[in-house]
Amino acid sequence: MYRYDEFDQRVVDDRVVQFRDQTRRFLAGELTEDEFRPLRLQNGLYIQKHAPMLRVAIPYGLLSTTQLRTLAHISRKYDRGYGHFTTRQNLQFNWPRLEDVPEILAELAQVEMHAIQTSGNCVRNITSDPLAGIAADEIVDPRPWAELIRQWSTLNPEFAFLPRKFKIAVTGATNDRTAALVHDIGAQAVRNEAGKTGFRIFVGGGQGRTPMIGYVIREFLPAAELLNYFDAILRVYNRYGRRDNIYKARVKILVKELTPAEFTRQVEAEWERLKGGPGTVPREEITRLASHFADPPYRDFARDSVAYRAAVADSRPFARWAERNVRTHKRRGYALVTLSLKRTGTPPGDVTASEMDAIAALADRFSFGEVRVTHEQNLLFADVLQSDLHVLWTKLKGLGLATPNIGLLTDIICCPGGDF
Repeated sequence: MYRYDEFDQRVVDDRVVQFRDQTRRFLAGELTEDEFRPLRLQNGLYIQKHAPMLRVAIPYGLLSTTQLRTLAHISRKYDRGYGHFTTRQNLQFNWPRLEDVPEILAELAQVEMHAIQTSGNCVRNITSDPLAGIAADEIVDPRPWAELIRQWSTLNPEFAFLPRKFKIAVTGATNDRTAALVHDIGAQAVRNEAGKTGFRIFVGGGQGRTPMIGYVIREFLPAAELLNYFDAILRVYNRYGRRDNIYKARVKILVKELTPAEFTRQVEAEWERLKGGPGTVPREEITRLASHFADPPYRDFARDSVAYRAAVADSRPFARWAERNVRTHKRRGYALVTLSLKRTGTPPGDVTASEMDAIAALADRFSFGEVRVTHEQNLLFADVLQSDLHVLWTKLKGLGLATPNIGLLTDIICCPGGDF
């Protein structure tokens, strides 16, 4: 996982101090609702009908077990003992008290987490492939690129007050597992005829009341130009996006109104002015970021686990779970396991504090202390030994997290801002 350096930590610590004082002034009547609204939204806080809702960022869906245990603790101490994993790979607390939010943010900062830009008209949490680094069809590991975009977008003053919220997804694989086509920007790694790696860029996708599929505005963008091109897209959007009608303010509406061809022409013209400039990504920076995502200490196996195959043949319930919830890993002898958060009678994505603690314990034991959040509102263990799968299945069954329904109709998403 990416680990904060001194600068990263100082940014989130400073935001906690700032928001603590902003909240104090609001509660004391020194700030009006209108003055407080943009301040709280930039820190992930919504004020809703029954209670505030705080959305916590999980950049590109990666969680350490320390972070997951902290989320469990916060849900117990400040909320109603559960959290809601979202389609943006975030987590929402639906019932915190406003006066407690600064304390929640302070506790998150201690484990390298925050709620910055999880709401408001800005670039939201960067999402990516939950199979990043372990998928067989991967051209590049998207995690260093997602982290690069996270750093570029966080508190970027030029894009802090866009016409509307803005969502970016990055995938490094030929098979899109990020829903890139329904994002404001989707970036998919590709190789050109010369064998060079770059990105195919989609713009203007989205769901909601006006669902649209994104358009390809560039088939091949040199990888080093990614931030320059994103700057160009957001500048065109910032310049021409509507601010007079919230329902017409997303970039998908602008792309349709201008036409994809005209939007592309304007982006390309802006990029010509930015190309090769300060936003160009040095190879050394991607190498530095990639060093945070080195493989864990895998063991070498000559063949798949005989015990796993025998267990599949011996138990039909286990075989059904293995068929739906277990996927092939790039390393022989390992597997990817999806924990289904789609239980009858429970909103999709909801997990109790006790379940979070139990999942963290299982991840420490079976998956190198890492948990991944998927945009389908499930959790994933990325590096499970095949020989451990049957034991893990029995543990997950006891938690109600082994429903064999991944990819089926009952694996449905539902991600409201409120608690329903």
